[in-house]
Amino acid sequence: MDTRTSETRLRIERMRDALISQGLHAVLVPSSDPHLSEYLPGRWQGREWLSGFTGSVGSLVVTRERAALFADSRYWSQAEAEIAGSGIQLEKMSSGASTQYIDWIAKTLQPGQVLAVDGQVLGLSLANTLRAAMQRAGVTLNTHVDLLQAAWDDRPGLPADAIYEHQPPQAVVSRADKLARVRQAMATVGASHHLVSTVDDVAWLLNLRGSDVECNPVFIAHLLLDPQGGRLFVGDAKVPADVVARLAADGIQLAPYGQAAAALAALPAGARLLIDPRRVTLGLREAVPAAVGVVEQINPSTLLKSRKTAAEAEFVRETMAQDGAAMCEFYAEFEASLARGERWSELDIDTRLSAARRKRPGFVGLSFSTIAGWMANGALPHYRATPESFAYIEGDGLLLLDSGGQYLGGTTDITRVWPIGTVSAAQKRDYTLVLKGTIALSRTRFPRGTLSPMLDAIARAPLWEHGLDYGHGTGHGVGYFMNVHEGPQSISKAIAEPAMAMEPGMITSIEPGLYRPGQWGVRIENLVLNVALDTPENNAFGEMLEFETLTLCPIDTRAIDASLLRADEIAWLNDYHATVRARLQPLVSGPALDWLMARTEPLPA
Repeated sequence: MDTRTSETRLRIERMRDALISQGLHAVLVPSSDPHLSEYLPGRWQGREWLSGFTGSVGSLVVTRERAALFADSRYWSQAEAEIAGSGIQLEKMSSGASTQYIDWIAKTLQPGQVLAVDGQVLGLSLANTLRAAMQRAGVTLNTHVDLLQAAWDDRPGLPADAIYEHQPPQAVVSRADKLARVRQAMATVGASHHLVSTVDDVAWLLNLRGSDVECNPVFIAHLLLDPQGGRLFVGDAKVPADVVARLAADGIQLAPYGQAAAALAALPAGARLLIDPRRVTLGLREAVPAAVGVVEQINPSTLLKSRKTAAEAEFVRETMAQDGAAMCEFYAEFEASLARGERWSELDIDTRLSAARRKRPGFVGLSFSTIAGWMANGALPHYRATPESFAYIEGDGLLLLDSGGQYLGGTTDITRVWPIGTVSAAQKRDYTLVLKGTIALSRTRFPRGTLSPMLDAIARAPLWEHGLDYGHGTGHGVGYFMNVHEGPQSISKAIAEPAMAMEPGMITSIEPGLYRPGQWGVRIENLVLNVALDTPENNAFGEMLEFETLTLCPIDTRAIDASLLRADEIAWLNDYHATVRARLQPLVSGPALDWLMARTEPLPA
């Protein structure tokens, strides 16, 4: 048993000691924080600390006798490796949105026993589902205890990095204008106050950015708005004095981070508070007095920030070109180095691609941890090489590289698969079937307001035809110098909430994949923008939308089985490569230009 596994067992035992000492029988530790974030500051990485599982999505349940980790198919191989020998059992979920762990708890606990979960990190919508299930099972739910605080001696404190403003020209819409639009939405539903807890909504609404969460330019804060002003609940000394003054000019005052619940409790009788049950925690909801009316609906800012303005879209196009030029420089260096017989590891790829991006104007940082997976590692959708575990690029096969950057003018996310040496017929088949899915969805036209999950099957159809599939979603929304995963739209099998309609200005990924465990993985990802389709028929049949492909980087044609592509699919790929060549050619020179020209040569029709 290695040291890590021994430490995991010790931590689970300490959690069990905390359960027993407080008369509890089980604890649910979700991957969550008081803002229901996907990526968590260290203080709230309790599930990872307890289990050793480092995936971004998953839930841990610890009882006095058992421990179970619930993860979806993106993480099964990773989870099995990371919890091996810990005594934690892996429960395989069908999707990241599954609440299978609730059924497991209800069946495992006996009537009269008590389940603990910290209400400060439990989403209100999920809390309602959990409470109903526990009531049916006769299990008591305690949401007023944070057992991590008792078991985790060296638990990190709150992040302390400074907050800064997103400035013009890239900050196209002023803070005052954004606040006015949200207040207009508040007035429409008769709300006098509005609580915003999701950190990307707060950052977008106030044109502020931070670094409290790795790779996401956000900061930990709550915002309580009223018709004239608002209070930003944020850590002490995080906001520079000049920014404090400009916030005050727009009616936003600062308050200590820990006072958000008290401010809700002090709302006057007769006030009406707008909250989003999917984006606020049970703990904050319980702080609202009974005499205060509550309006539950999606945050207006979530819908507003998902629709990029025409000026923002133009900055994103410029950003995509700079990002594409960085990739040309990297890939040219990479291929030339391999041709010289030099040795590369997955870690080298991450380091040198990131260095190429840093040279580009407006670059701030990575938008997520680079996934460079050689062969079998590419079959792990969320793989990440570490100094303790990585592979060298050796022999023949496929290299999957998923990466992205945060720029002042946008957020990028791109996946490409590169053939190294001789590629087998089976690998070419997999690659081409995935490419067909990317092309099929990229070419799709659809009525405005179409629920984004309705588009999912279009990318899967070429794989389904051969009895193949992938376990993750096909696409996620992307922010504007903001979180690389953004709602409300999501192209997946699940309709998570009603507000998933596709609207003009939304940026979404298209990323079908295919994974052969222990062998190789394929994923081809571009970002696309919803744009209006200008046709005479639009007036008669309603507004139609289509996708503008934003990502600019060659799709390697050496791994294609051309016999599987139709003429129209080849035409789409050749048109895409012509666009990539035209857009990137002015930004690169020397070996990078040569590489670009070679990789954008058209396929024979």
